[in-house]
Amino acid sequence: MDKKIKTPFNKVIAAIDALNAQDPNYVIVDGEQFPKELLYSQRMTRQLERFENEASQELKIAARAQHICRWKSPREDYPMNRVGYLKWREDLKKMHAELTGTILKEFHYTETFIDRVQFLIKKKLIKKDSESQTLEDVICLVFLEFYFEDFAAKHEEEKVIDIVQKTWAKMSDKGHDAALTLPLSDTSLELINKALA
Repeated sequence: MDKKIKTPFNKVIAAIDALNAQDPNYVIVDGEQFPKELLYSQRMTRQLERFENEASQELKIAARAQHICRWKSPREDYPMNRVGYLKWREDLKKMHAELTGTILKEFHYTETFIDRVQFLIKKKLIKKDSESQTLEDVICLVFLEFYFEDFAAKHEEEKVIDIVQKTWAKMSDKGHDAALTLPLSDTSLELINKALA
């Protein structure tokens, strides 16, 4: 029997995964079907492990819970304009933070610990708080590696270049270096190079 699962940290990760496994949206990877947000959360963890192998438990949990139950608040529920988009994103952060806080309380984490995880999930003080910046870097790296190509295929090149530039601006120098080592397609690399020229 695996004793690791009995630790509070592993119980929290398992609880996050159990919720994300309920995602009704599925993606196919290498012929295998995965709940969309469960796969995203696992990609976040793997990317964090590669990017920052001494991450705190708070940061590890925040990364795993970044999109917890995201399907419960669809973009279509908000006005399809810039104001609606920003309100949707802000409400999502609050929802993710509250759900994760509830899980952490179940396993008797301290208020200080919970507050820190929620602070990170809300991505506060990027560029000033090193862990918030690390989380933002990991989010951007996961987007570039796994979601950028599909995004680029659906949008005009001008919009794609703008998104790359905005993504790049959020990242640290360490994040930039990691991004340039990702296993990207020639098409993606060409678009990224255009954006950074």
